[in-house]
Amino acid sequence: MEVKPLNVYSKMFRVGATITPFMYFLYSLAIVCYAVLVAPRVIYAAVRHRKYVGSLVERCGQLPVAINPKREISIWVHAVSVGEVLAVRALVPALRDRYPNHRLWMSTTTKTGREVASTLKGIDGLFYFPLDLPPFVKRVLDQVRPELFLMVETELWPNLLRHCARRGVKTVLVNGRISDRSYPRYRLVRRFLTRVFQEVDCCCAQSKIASDRLISLGAAPQHVTVTGNLKFDAWAQFSAGDSGNPDGILRAFRMATNRPILIAGSTHPGEEASVLNAFSRVKQRAPQVLLVIAPRHPERSEDVLAMCLDGGFKAIRRSELPHHEQAEADVVVLDTVGELATLFQIATVVFLGGSLVPSGGHNVLEPALWGKPVVFGPYMSNFAEIAELFLENRAARQIESPEELEVALWDLLSDSARSDALGAAASALVVTQRGATERSLAEIAAVFPPTSGASGGC
Repeated sequence: MEVKPLNVYSKMFRVGATITPFMYFLYSLAIVCYAVLVAPRVIYAAVRHRKYVGSLVERCGQLPVAINPKREISIWVHAVSVGEVLAVRALVPALRDRYPNHRLWMSTTTKTGREVASTLKGIDGLFYFPLDLPPFVKRVLDQVRPELFLMVETELWPNLLRHCARRGVKTVLVNGRISDRSYPRYRLVRRFLTRVFQEVDCCCAQSKIASDRLISLGAAPQHVTVTGNLKFDAWAQFSAGDSGNPDGILRAFRMATNRPILIAGSTHPGEEASVLNAFSRVKQRAPQVLLVIAPRHPERSEDVLAMCLDGGFKAIRRSELPHHEQAEADVVVLDTVGELATLFQIATVVFLGGSLVPSGGHNVLEPALWGKPVVFGPYMSNFAEIAELFLENRAARQIESPEELEVALWDLLSDSARSDALGAAASALVVTQRGATERSLAEIAAVFPPTSGASGGC
């Protein structure tokens, strides 16, 4: 099951308190209580969507025997889900080069994160992150035997960090950030977080704002460095290593090469209706336009498909596209995992989901690297600084309400010069913001020196 640290912290303390070992006991007790509370939802998800099935044993610290059977020294990277996994796509091979004597293991919290992580090169094995309870984390540490533990973005787990410190395991936060939505709640428990941050050897922050927030929550200033956003490197590297094959993707989709394509990526409940309404009106002026809609959670694809059919559209799931004939569809519902990032290259215009409802938005970089014009709504708190950077450089377009979506989509579909300029600015911005990987590696090396003779040492 997914138990987020913020949820547990917020349920533990609403006011400051003196740090004592008893607080760790209360924290652990809070995790147990939280797990009991969410158990019905987990059981429902397991029965209804087959989520969590087969992972509970690993979440209790019982890892497969294939994970470090010889108990060799290692590096453990934890990336909670898809976004975090993709963020370290450039960092992982660099770690492999600089620490060739260490095994490299990755944990994730979500199933989709694990599926994407399985495509990364350089990982020796994958497992689900354990519940942050002492018996479970000690069991995992005994088996994985890390000398370095890397956590991506805001994955601060007190019991694990405490036991890493006791064993002399170096701990580094990479691509660190605290979102606008999370920051006020973290401040409620900053006295506890101050103690937690004492166990972290180094914090690599995405920006000055992220750095200031980490310090205000208890991280020692001398342990915090602004290294930039790893996602710029990850996606720029992806673009450099893959020139794309849009014609091949169109053939796979059995779609005409001259057909305009709108992609609504990572949509959340409450957004699909707005997207379909805007698409319906756009389609009246451009009958050939195709909509590819990708729900943030693929298990919702059935509900989204039903919504499309109820709206009078010819709709089909991605997994059910015909193999030997052209698909006669108005809408394709993406029900696969890990395909959206590559699929963006066939888009004419991209709408970024999670931004018309207060879900925090999604990653602008994925469509930007293909030079695609991107539209997003007002709710981009999870990517606020990146979104602001794109807007400042006229590399994306922001709308304030669902009613504005049709206008924005049609403007970009009907004006190729405006669309091309927006996409070119987006692609150029991704390239110019690179460098976070090397800066992060330098900070990691300061607390955990690279293996002697390894390539690419700082």
